Parts: sequence; structure tokens; C-alpha cells
Amino acid sequence: MKNYALLVFLTFGIMFTATAKTSSDVIKTEIVAVTADEYIKIKSSELTPPVIEEILKQYPTSKLGGAFKNDKGEFKLIMVLKSGTRKTVYIDQYGNWIIKK
Repeated sequence: MKNYALLVFLTFGIMFTATAKTSSDVIKTEIVAVTADEYIKIKSSELTPPVIEEILKQYPTSKLGGAFKNDKGEFKLIMVLKSGTRKTVYIDQYGNWIIKK
């Protein structure tokens, strides 16, 4: 009878140890989805007239190196300055400059 009682206690001990060990080994992870503004390359002919006017005002001697647009109607423009350096600027479809960090 002592053997059966000992067997029962060992069985419960192993069960509780196994469940305690698996619950402490579980690592809680939190997934954070960061949505970045996805810009799609566009042709310069797709720029709106207010955007073109602002580019000509602010960068009269620069060339447009690349134009990109996101689904919010914002443009990401890569300007090639007269010195040869590139500058990335952001502007909305109405010609308002956007400051991004």
C-alpha cells in the first residue's frame, strides 16, 4: 500500500513539475506592426501643378532625380543639387512642404 501511495505522490509531483516548467518557459511576445509610408516610383509627369511650382521656386537650379508617391497623396522627391549632392524632400499634392524626421 505504501508503494501505491508513493507512486501517486510521485505522479502528481511529476505532473505539477512538468506543468510548472512549461508555463515558466513560455515567453510572451508582443508583435508591433509598424506601417511605414510606402512610396511608389512615379513619372515626373504625374506631379501636380502646385508641386511643380514649389519645386521651381525652392530649387530653381536643381534637377529632379526621382519622384515617389504614397497612398496619402504625398510626394517624396529626390533633388540633385547644383553641387551634385542629393537631397530628399517631401511635399503634399497641394504644394505644402512636409518635414519628416
